[in-house]
Amino acid sequence: MENVEKKLSEAVEALNEGNYQVSFEIFKPLAEQGDAEAQFHLGFLYRIGQAVKQDYQQAYHWYLLSAEQGHAEAQYKIGLMHYKGQVVEKNYQEAFKWYSLAAKQEDRKAQFNLGVLYRRAQGVNRDHKKALDWFLAAGKQGYPIAQFTLGVIYANGQGVAQDYQKAFNWYLLAAEQGHIDAQHNLGWMYYHEEQIQDFEKAFKWYSLAAEQGDLKAQFSLGVMYDNGQGVPQDYQKAFKWISLPAEKGDAKAQFFLGCMYEDGQGVSQDYTEAIKWYTLAAEQGESMAQSNLGHLYANEQTDKLDYIQAHKWFNITGAKEKEKIEQFMSPNEISEAQKLARTWINEHKDN
Repeated sequence: MENVEKKLSEAVEALNEGNYQVSFEIFKPLAEQGDAEAQFHLGFLYRIGQAVKQDYQQAYHWYLLSAEQGHAEAQYKIGLMHYKGQVVEKNYQEAFKWYSLAAKQEDRKAQFNLGVLYRRAQGVNRDHKKALDWFLAAGKQGYPIAQFTLGVIYANGQGVAQDYQKAFNWYLLAAEQGHIDAQHNLGWMYYHEEQIQDFEKAFKWYSLAAEQGDLKAQFSLGVMYDNGQGVPQDYQKAFKWISLPAEKGDAKAQFFLGCMYEDGQGVSQDYTEAIKWYTLAAEQGESMAQSNLGHLYANEQTDKLDYIQAHKWFNITGAKEKEKIEQFMSPNEISEAQKLARTWINEHKDN
């Protein structure tokens, strides 16, 4: 037994160091002899395709042998494969069975996933109380996604009394572990909640989430630079951060970027670029972008005068300015603008 433990320790050390071949050569004979820990790790190597060709069937085989001996993490992996339908047919009841076994052994991932099944009524009747209990079990073990989920549940009062303090506490625990959505939500609370409003802390958490690529946080960070909230006002940095979500298709960021180009704020004034970004936002239904497009096209000083386009966008937003510019348009131009507006509205009526 002592010799087996020594070999397992050597194999795990090799695995952690990336010496997959060495670990495989130790794990395989031990797994074939029935060692649950070795079986689990052998399944892992087959799953990731290191030291051996990737083979989910073999991964499932070895995970199952280990799981049947009570190995908690193997039980979780078998549950996950049933949940996703990897190699085996998707089966939420089987996933529930194996998650339950692992969760009772304090496997925090299984505890969280069991909560998800109860919450979504997958493989079991919906039960928000049991879902909460399992999320709490995983959260108390420090599992970031469980902590974040608890924050959402308490913030929105989902199956529990709404409690912003508990939401804050759970978000903080997850955020401190680098959970990107928790960092964003913590920033949001510091920015918007009057009782704890602190722009410097909001900036801190938005920054951490933004640097990880969170689009909402990037936009909020840009707005804070633009307004000088929690940080010295810096239009160029505002432009930098707002550009990121705008380029990914965020309508509010596209509108904001259009404003910056129109006003020459943080970037050289450029009406062509302003129209480009306003149009991208307007096509997504951003009403302020639609209104600003109308004004740009109706303004002779922009060198982009186009009464048909101005009328179209004013019409879409229901702005009275369309009546003012009709005095400069021929009946045919008004008719064309109205046709364009009707076509746009019909194409976007389901959005």
